Amino acid sequence: MGNQPDIAAGRLTDSDYAENFSDVHPPLDRKAALIESSRCYFCYDAPCIEACPTGIDIPSFIRKISTDNVRGAAQDILDENIMGGACARVCPTEVLCQEACVRNTQEHKPVQIGLLQRYATDAVMDDAAHPFQRAEATGRRVAIVGAGPAGLSCAHRLAMHGHDVVIFEAKAKAGGLNEYGIAAYKVPEDFAHREVDFILEIGGIEIRNDQALGRDISLADLRRDYDAVFLGMGLGGVRALGLEGEDLEGVHNAVDFISDLRQSENLASLPVGRKVVVIGGGNTAIDIAVQTKRLGAEDVTLVYRRGPEAMSATGHEQEFAQVNGVKIKHWAQPREIRGAHGHVTDVVFEYTQLDGDGRLSGTGDAFSVPADMVFKAIGQEMLPLPQANGSSALLEMDGACIAVNDERQTSLPDVWAGGDCVAASEDLTVAAVQDGKLAAESINRFLRS
Repeated sequence: MGNQPDIAAGRLTDSDYAENFSDVHPPLDRKAALIESSRCYFCYDAPCIEACPTGIDIPSFIRKISTDNVRGAAQDILDENIMGGACARVCPTEVLCQEACVRNTQEHKPVQIGLLQRYATDAVMDDAAHPFQRAEATGRRVAIVGAGPAGLSCAHRLAMHGHDVVIFEAKAKAGGLNEYGIAAYKVPEDFAHREVDFILEIGGIEIRNDQALGRDISLADLRRDYDAVFLGMGLGGVRALGLEGEDLEGVHNAVDFISDLRQSENLASLPVGRKVVVIGGGNTAIDIAVQTKRLGAEDVTLVYRRGPEAMSATGHEQEFAQVNGVKIKHWAQPREIRGAHGHVTDVVFEYTQLDGDGRLSGTGDAFSVPADMVFKAIGQEMLPLPQANGSSALLEMDGACIAVNDERQTSLPDVWAGGDCVAASEDLTVAAVQDGKLAAESINRFLRS
């Protein structure tokens, strides 16, 4: 094998890039939305509502679409989930509301709830009138750390109740993973930024960018200066493989590359290898595999240590990757990343199996996959929380994450937390939105008592 890595930018034509990163699910037009909404049975005890982490009254909003009351439909959605537009695009609806749809039992074709939700929310976001009114100002101030889905959801609900909110965001832009971490073809046309602007239209919310907890602000200062605090900073760290060769050139964290891709003004300027290996089995692994393929990589192999049913990426996502030309190899774990002249050349994997007790073990048989680029996508972890030295006011942790109760309140009476940084996190945008909403209602009760 030649030792020259084949990494290049501009592998495709401008029209290829435009097509490859255009909207993966084109929106419904009015006629299609009316036809699709007419398929709903408007169940009385609808299982789809139970399956929605934010509890949207799905039959109600679909009925409104069927009578052309699109604004009313959007209000039903946004009352429960202010980020209904993003969730309609990025939510794994196929394993949530649509999997619960009664239509599946007869014809295995659920009502397309995600596309109908997008149809309604897009119409309202493009409308000049904001669908929410702010209550009279209470004079109370709440600090929020992190302008991702949990923080934005919490901020909007608190603003509705009349409280003033300041969000401290470590990055240059608000939006969290919707802005930095999700495949570009799922949220094209700067949608994440537009949704943030829509949320801020209610008033009473200020975002301060480039403000990181532990570097620019401390929890003790926030507790002193504000009436309540919500922590929604997500997971800042990336898990390491702990392998020899991990520091070779050409080995990347998938989340960092996706972030660069999402912030790139010109996709043709992004260098990508001809042979790409992705290690992991979640949505980030699928997103990086498909996006490198769509940037012009020739061979993209995703390797996961267990079988397909154990992958956290849904069956729909796994199939999407394969339709896009990604090879998925199961039952293999990385053993060594090899290189020449400081650059990665291939990854050595060992076949795996389950032993008699159901534990994963290596078989001793190995194979290698050539690679110009390797992406690690084995999950993220929370960076150590900067807690005040010598202070008794420490947050209780559950493992590496923050421990919270059902109302998302932490062990400190004036601090709440939600999203990926809490122990019970489901790693879904819609679950983070629900955390922020529940915390905001709890904070409101606290501030008014």
